[in-house]
Amino acid sequence: MTDRPTPPTGQPHDLVGIGIGPFNLSLAALAHPLHPLTTAFYEQRPAFHWHPGLLIDGATLQVPFLADLVTLADPTNPWTFLNYLRTRDRLYPFYFAERFHIPRTEYDAYCRWVTHQLPTLHFGHQVEAIRWNDRHHHFEVDYTQLNADGEAEALGRTHTRNIALGIGTEPRIPEPLKPLADDPSTPVIHSADYLHHRTTLRNAEHITVIGSGQSGAEIFLDLLRDRPTGHENLHWLARTQAFAPMEYSKLGLEHFTPDYTRYFHALPESVRDELVPRQWQLHKGIDADTIAAIHDELYRRTLHDDWPRTTLTPGVSVRTAERTNNTRIELHLEHTQQNTRTTLTTDAVILATGYQERPLDRILTALHPHLHRDTSGRPRIDQHHRLELDPAITGNIYVQNAERHTHGVGAPDLGLAAWRSATILNHLTGTTPYPLPQRTAFTTFGLTPQTPPAPTHNHIPAPLSNHN
Repeated sequence: MTDRPTPPTGQPHDLVGIGIGPFNLSLAALAHPLHPLTTAFYEQRPAFHWHPGLLIDGATLQVPFLADLVTLADPTNPWTFLNYLRTRDRLYPFYFAERFHIPRTEYDAYCRWVTHQLPTLHFGHQVEAIRWNDRHHHFEVDYTQLNADGEAEALGRTHTRNIALGIGTEPRIPEPLKPLADDPSTPVIHSADYLHHRTTLRNAEHITVIGSGQSGAEIFLDLLRDRPTGHENLHWLARTQAFAPMEYSKLGLEHFTPDYTRYFHALPESVRDELVPRQWQLHKGIDADTIAAIHDELYRRTLHDDWPRTTLTPGVSVRTAERTNNTRIELHLEHTQQNTRTTLTTDAVILATGYQERPLDRILTALHPHLHRDTSGRPRIDQHHRLELDPAITGNIYVQNAERHTHGVGAPDLGLAAWRSATILNHLTGTTPYPLPQRTAFTTFGLTPQTPPAPTHNHIPAPLSNHN
């Protein structure tokens, strides 16, 4: 772990990050060498773990390993994935493995390795409130320090000129299933908790998986491989009209470039809102290898002159759900194309229904009057990934993975993490500590291409002053 400067007594930090997931971890890693920048990052969990309930054996990232925390902004940074391998004496095995997409468990281990190197990270700190101090022209951040059991141990306050919100996402639970999912005694779980309940689920006679994305496919495959031929008893249901492959063509992937992000941000709000749901296959489909593995496993089970006891049905929605007298779960289904309805009784339900952005309003209550909103009541977010605030607030609040409505489908993509972090730091310092490419796609999105925004200043202040 290397030392970092701290603010002089009584002086605020230059940047405080709230939440330590991959995106704010990327920001912390890229901010670390920028002296005299003073930073601190807070996370309520006791340590870093990336989707621990979905680290299924064999599951890989859907982005190449170059989409680590720093490489696409600064490949010379000490916290690249390749340097992680070097410190573990694993460069040559990785070289011969010829892997472009690494296991999720390895990405999680890499991120945890980075957290052990950065002294600016503070786990076990739950941020309670953010306020603007008009007199001193900085933000006040109140937090509760938690002990190992997650109980309140002490209260604290830090001060900062700028904030980066990386509070992440939360599981999306369909409304008809919320009452059952909220009941701990009912085996209706979100995919985020799959591995925590895997042993118990194995004992269920019949299991239903709901959701046609990558997580649903991986869980269905994992369950299928674990159950004997002829006794699978698995249902896989989805609202989408097909168990469709993710768009992974070279030109299709250019929707996850800074070029497309700038193009999308410049579109009218109504056009952006229309585009996002139509682009689901760019990020909610299933990778071709997983689809092939599922088909191969199902085909193998037909070799004994019978079909596996599985049902895969797209185009289905759950209207209502309830517990039966014998503690089983009854799902009332509707097929939209056929306009038909039926009932499915099952012993356990796994909701691979994705995630949704955590509302920023929860943590920004004191700043509500100062937030600028769009016609749908969502925060306006500018091209520098910062909330649009009243001019009286001279500090910046940057957001990470809370701007899909303004920046498009690439907002939650790991491949844009380093670029977004570099964009934030370039704007924050008013210089270009991380020069970014002028062009990143062969596709020209629109007849009037959007050019990258220039830094607002041309020198690094010392100490860092406020910039808008």
